[in-house]
Amino acid sequence: MEIKVGTFNLNNLFSRFNFAGEINAINEGDTEVNISYNFTDPTRYRIRTFGGKLVKEKPAEERAMIASRIMAMDADVLAVQEVEDIGILRSFVKESLNNLYPYQVLVEGNDPRLIDIGILSKLPIAAITSWQYAVHPDDPGAPVFSRDLLEVEILSSSRSRRLFTIYNNHLKSHYVPFNQNPALGEEQENRRRRQQAETAAHIIAARMRPNSRYIVLGDMNDPTDSEFLSPLIDNSYLGLVNALTQPRETRPPKPDNPMPTTTAWTHRYKESGQPAKYELLDQIWLSPALAGKQTDAVIDRRTKHGGDGSDHDPAWVQLSI
Repeated sequence: MEIKVGTFNLNNLFSRFNFAGEINAINEGDTEVNISYNFTDPTRYRIRTFGGKLVKEKPAEERAMIASRIMAMDADVLAVQEVEDIGILRSFVKESLNNLYPYQVLVEGNDPRLIDIGILSKLPIAAITSWQYAVHPDDPGAPVFSRDLLEVEILSSSRSRRLFTIYNNHLKSHYVPFNQNPALGEEQENRRRRQQAETAAHIIAARMRPNSRYIVLGDMNDPTDSEFLSPLIDNSYLGLVNALTQPRETRPPKPDNPMPTTTAWTHRYKESGQPAKYELLDQIWLSPALAGKQTDAVIDRRTKHGGDGSDHDPAWVQLSI
């Protein structure tokens, strides 16, 4: 049985309500138009904001681009990041993916921007476990995961057996607010990412046996050689195997200066006046019981430097189970 498993950061798949007025005509000589909206029943509407600003929906063109990439990928199981809520995920599957995935999972997590992680699957799903309330010993009074660690069991089509368990991640980013000290902020973010890696490793080790089939994947927000991911990806008990060491590309990368030196990258970042930087932030790690069953690894390469609908490129592996 051939199964394709992927990961894709959808880059703010929001569908927030915005209110706008349309003016068809202005009388000659008028220099000012005033429009007022009154909402008398707060139970009938909801406006989400972040940092004092209304967060807008993902533009239709970008939404169509990520949908096109997902359709072309045609993964059997797809881990997704940066999705507003389960309602948006379901409507995206129905309206943009032609109901490609009958099984959709998303549990509201901890992110203040309300971006969550989820799973789309053609295969039946069994147990779903959210670890959003897990804590780290260094700070037992607050959840350690910025979003969640989402554990999902994938079944065979007949539901007769569990094929594997997925652990979807979206670890702490490197973003430091402009009003914070950059060096101190970066130190705090790195510490938080290490704590998340340590906690994930502890949870997975407790849940899985040495011969268990499981996949650890998602947006790790650090390259594979990062010391802050090491507690998870270099954990001797788990023995995780990097499935994206030499992935194929769906197309050559767009000409750049410098060009990437490897195919193993999903994110490009370029500061003004600086050379482009390529990193494999979106990763797929296989348990030893699954590593020998991998037959392929692919990254869908973007056509624009900034990305096609997302600043991340989707990656997937083929498994023969």
